[in-house]
Amino acid sequence: MTSSDGAFRRDSFYGRRKGHNLRAGQADTLADVLSRLSIDLTTLPPSPLTALFEAPVDDVVLEIGFGGGEHLVHRATTEPRIGRIGVEPFVNGMAKATSAIAEGGLTNVRLFDRDAAELLDWLPPASLAAIDLLYPDPWPKFRHWKRRFVSEKNLTRFARVLRPGGQFRFASDIDTYVEWTLLHVRDHAEFTWTARDADDWRQPWAGWPGTRYERKAIREGRRGNYLTFERR
Repeated sequence: MTSSDGAFRRDSFYGRRKGHNLRAGQADTLADVLSRLSIDLTTLPPSPLTALFEAPVDDVVLEIGFGGGEHLVHRATTEPRIGRIGVEPFVNGMAKATSAIAEGGLTNVRLFDRDAAELLDWLPPASLAAIDLLYPDPWPKFRHWKRRFVSEKNLTRFARVLRPGGQFRFASDIDTYVEWTLLHVRDHAEFTWTARDADDWRQPWAGWPGTRYERKAIREGRRGNYLTFERR
């Protein structure tokens, strides 16, 4: 289901929706792929949730704010037995991802182009193996910190839809957001930080392809942090 900006729910998403105008071919691909892969919240979720996907999959992972889709497409390609739900309200990022999805013929991906909070409220309890939040908008100004996606309310949403033992994976190069996330998770009863030594947060996860946001951070002299939390 797509929406106009006027009907767009702003529960947890505060970024812009559109950038430069899409080329005609991009716009056509975007419309075609979304018509096939966009999740319609006016219908009930299937049981099991793996039935969302055309391909046979064993687990479902949610990626929130996938940017241009580099990580989403890489994981969907290299892990075909995992169903990937990608959320990205920014039209230009979604257009880039849908082009790659169409080119790769991926059938283990579904998409959502609105506020991720809407999707989280629709998903069945304990239906996800993992949630990825990778280099989200840091909202660096203090007065904007309340806009950060990591919050008590959203962590409670995560806890509801993650199965016991499921993972919440968070990456950021902004120290204040890393500290913010650690403090919020520490204060939430349903999650445990899995780190045992420094490499557990300094090194990316196995199979990590990198993202354009990570590359930008490295160019500007910042180092990424990669946090893994487990649903109790």
